[in-house]
Amino acid sequence: MAKFYDSITEEQKSFIEEQHIFFVSSAPLSGEGHVNLSPKGMDSFRVLSPTCVAYMDLVSSGNETSAHLLENGRITFMFCSFAGYPNILRLYGNGYTVLPDHAEWDTLGPHFKLIPSVRQLIVAEISKVQTSCGFGVPLFEYMGERDQHFKWAEAKGAEGLAAYRQDNNLISLDGLPTAWGLHDDKRD
Repeated sequence: MAKFYDSITEEQKSFIEEQHIFFVSSAPLSGEGHVNLSPKGMDSFRVLSPTCVAYMDLVSSGNETSAHLLENGRITFMFCSFAGYPNILRLYGNGYTVLPDHAEWDTLGPHFKLIPSVRQLIVAEISKVQTSCGFGVPLFEYMGERDQHFKWAEAKGAEGLAAYRQDNNLISLDGLPTAWGLHDDKRD
């Protein structure tokens, strides 16, 4: 049976910290737009307070979450227990993107082990927390983190990552600007 909360409890925070993977979902306002659902890992999620969370977002092939947050702010996170007691936890809220040259970066950055390929931080104010049984989630054994992203980013170097972001991260699949797209417009 699902239970709802207005904020993240200490027990829920502990559950979140134990998970090796989480999922983030966002969507544009247009009914014809694409809903985005992305898996994330690498110890990148932090509970900053009972109603505020953030994750370290790495340079990757798309930037849908940033575009959707810029347009409407809606975001959902999901954590599933793949080992031990079955549990699903969802965080519903409104979020925004923090870029490396934003004033808030200096406050949020120390919460993470920042790596060279960090593109942005995604921050969300949580308005609702839901837990449910997770009885249908299969058991999996955690074997470790993949290293391909780190090798790829190292091979690209700082200039290569900036060029990749410029080529792939300024607009969404549906043509919406991302925070980086607006950021680059302001520099021109």
